[in-house]
Amino acid sequence: MKPPKERWKSSRAIECGCVRYGPLDLRLKTQVCARNCINRDRHSSRSQTTTRYGTINNGTSSSPTEAIPVNGFLNGDPSLRPWWALVIVLALTLIVIAHAFVGTIVFGIFFYYAMRPINRRIRRFTNARRLAAIITLILVFIPILSFLTYTFLIGLEGLNMILTDQVRQAINPYIDVSRLVEDPQKVLSLTDQLRRSRPLQGIISTSIEVVLTISNALIHLSMILAIVYYLLRDGARIKAWFREEVGTDSAAYAYASAVDRDLESVYFANVIAIVLITFGSIVWYNLYNAIAPAGVTIPVPTLLALLTGIASIIPIVVGKLVYVPIAAYLLILAGQTNEALLVYPALFVAVAFLFLDFIPQTFIQPYIAGRKIHVGLMIFAYVFGGLFFGWYGLFLGPIILVFSLQAIRLVVTDLLRGGPVTPRPTAARDLGSDPALDGDE
Repeated sequence: MKPPKERWKSSRAIECGCVRYGPLDLRLKTQVCARNCINRDRHSSRSQTTTRYGTINNGTSSSPTEAIPVNGFLNGDPSLRPWWALVIVLALTLIVIAHAFVGTIVFGIFFYYAMRPINRRIRRFTNARRLAAIITLILVFIPILSFLTYTFLIGLEGLNMILTDQVRQAINPYIDVSRLVEDPQKVLSLTDQLRRSRPLQGIISTSIEVVLTISNALIHLSMILAIVYYLLRDGARIKAWFREEVGTDSAAYAYASAVDRDLESVYFANVIAIVLITFGSIVWYNLYNAIAPAGVTIPVPTLLALLTGIASIIPIVVGKLVYVPIAAYLLILAGQTNEALLVYPALFVAVAFLFLDFIPQTFIQPYIAGRKIHVGLMIFAYVFGGLFFGWYGLFLGPIILVFSLQAIRLVVTDLLRGGPVTPRPTAARDLGSDPALDGDE
């Protein structure tokens, strides 16, 4: 037999007209229906509250100018003020900590929204949130880690060549291997000389800095993985908790759901564009090297193709930050070698502009994003965010834009009119995503 609370939920679900049996997707919709019905009962029971000020209405006031006393930090019960002080101190502490890792947190949010549609499709085959989150991370982060490893190996190869020459120049005045074998006593004096050698000290300090930088990057990468994993695993629970607290028909839920939808649309569209442009760049750059003469080939084409895909995160700019300098480099090589070879750089830039810039930006990315946010606004968000906040501003800028845009659509107009804030958009209805109402996801 079910416990009393579960029996009450079951009976209330039947009273609301929610079907309780059927396929899995129908049962899930039934649970949402019953939860919304129960939430309406809960909020209606809270609509009248008796306090020391008398009976007040907790819902929307019939008169916009009716004052509702707030049992808060200043006007409430003095015994609650220490608790408010504790909450404020904890909130400020969390803000300070978050500010120290704002880049890592923003990166984690970006990857979460970019991976959530993939995770949602994986959840169709398994109900285990933990397993779905792990599979999503594996599918997405293995290509990213492969790219980072490839870039690191190429950089390590170049650094090895530089350091080999520097080490050779630093120790040549002190080392003669044949004499060291004959007289091992000279090893002690050699060690002392090397310890005092300034070039060798510079090499050691540089190596230590590189190791510390790599360690710091690995720590931040681990934090990003943790943020994404727990958001993918527990994101639905966080949504359910917020929905039950504020109600599905409240302005707060409408605002949060609209922001949530916009962030997913923007970031997922960016990731799809990055993936497509990256694969297209890899194919074209290597194909160009196969058909072009040796005098006008692209150095490290795969690495430059990967960088072209990463640069495409910024609208309009797309891969121009990479393929335009490559084209200029090829033009210089062709001019120095043979003017007849100028046709190859021209072919390279024409194909790159058409298939890696114009078509993805004009057709693919707007289609995925649903044209919900103006492209010009996104450009300002990326550019100004990067200039003001630094490297992580490329990801924080769109977040600020989405929050501001939805505030204009749902909040600002109602505030200016002096009326209650409603869950329906009142301005810029053609921009941004519509809020999810009545539990609609």
